[in-house]
Amino acid sequence: MSVADRLGTGSSFGGVPRGRSARGRAKAVVQGDVPSYELRRLPLEDVAPTPLNPRRNFGSDEDLTRFGEELRVAQLAACVAVSRPAYLRLWPEHEAQIGDSAYVLVNGERRFRSAVHVALDALDFVVRDDLAVSREEFVDHLLKENLEREDFDVVERARGVLELVRVCSEESEKGARTRAAKRLGRDRSWITNQLALLELPSELQAMLSSGSLPERDGRLLARRLKENPGLDGAELLAHLKETREQEVRARQEEKLLLERAKQTAAAEPSASTSDPGQPEDHSRAPASVLSADNTPRGAEAAQRSSSRPPAPREPVPAKDHVLSADNKNVHEPRSSTTAVSAPPLLLSADNTADTTAADPEGTKTAEATDERSLLLVRQLGTSVEEQARTLASGLPPEQLTQLIEELHTYV
Repeated sequence: MSVADRLGTGSSFGGVPRGRSARGRAKAVVQGDVPSYELRRLPLEDVAPTPLNPRRNFGSDEDLTRFGEELRVAQLAACVAVSRPAYLRLWPEHEAQIGDSAYVLVNGERRFRSAVHVALDALDFVVRDDLAVSREEFVDHLLKENLEREDFDVVERARGVLELVRVCSEESEKGARTRAAKRLGRDRSWITNQLALLELPSELQAMLSSGSLPERDGRLLARRLKENPGLDGAELLAHLKETREQEVRARQEEKLLLERAKQTAAAEPSASTSDPGQPEDHSRAPASVLSADNTPRGAEAAQRSSSRPPAPREPVPAKDHVLSADNKNVHEPRSSTTAVSAPPLLLSADNTADTTAADPEGTKTAEATDERSLLLVRQLGTSVEEQARTLASGLPPEQLTQLIEELHTYV
């Protein structure tokens, strides 16, 4: 048995050999032994490609010739088609485009064109009218087959998504993109981004198709065009160049901030650890020394040197001046003009007042935290708009709403 005779007899087709009688085939279909379609050898002149195929690039003449000669030796995968009546029930306006063909090609147009290019007479097909149940089903199958290909053109894919959205909008304009996204197993934002690529100028779409312009940059330019309608291709490319330069500068600044944060974090443990061999520094501002009657000696000396008789002194409450073991005053005497008395300072372990400023290590830690926070914010984008878009694309609606409420609370 030749390779051509064995085609269609494998497990994918239920082991059904060609030539089964109509009665036997109907019985097998009812019993579920075989699918409701089987392999057929169709003349290429009886088949017409569907105008709905989003693919436009099928390779050069050399590619078609090489693939066609491979098909002459063996066809490893069958093409998929629907019958003419089933297709025209969905798209009667395509009657002139398909001509008198008895079948309409759904999948395998590159194989079909390669076979025609090398003058082959026929190919193996699977006729599946079950794909022509509705417009949505037909376009969904047509697009999914192309999405699975790694070399699928970005712009071709966007055209296919547009066609699926169109047929989904025939049922209802509202929610058409959501239904299309559900059929393709994608997010609605992915559908929106694909359609936005088709709004770019033709020269930028050509760059997307050739691969010289990445899809990520294409989406960026599509957002720029939406914000500033009327920009041409040169202006959009200039904006892309400027944006990439800003991103390089931002990454350099982030790198510097990160290095500074690491240096600050590394300096914190060394600064907080003191050398046990060094004597503790108690060099502080000398506190005023009180006399035996609990009066500052400086004030007593000033009264003696004054020509005026000293004013009668009021006894100072003990709670306002706390003495250390060496008769040193912990803090300066309270001013006569101050109405509210300050709370007494706490003594250290050696019974001396701790009059140093706030811990400088706390300040360093706060600065490091601020630098890390600034680094995280800049990673979201170089501008407030880009930061908002990054958060909106990375968070589900519920978390995004909760984030906005928290930000309102802080503001």
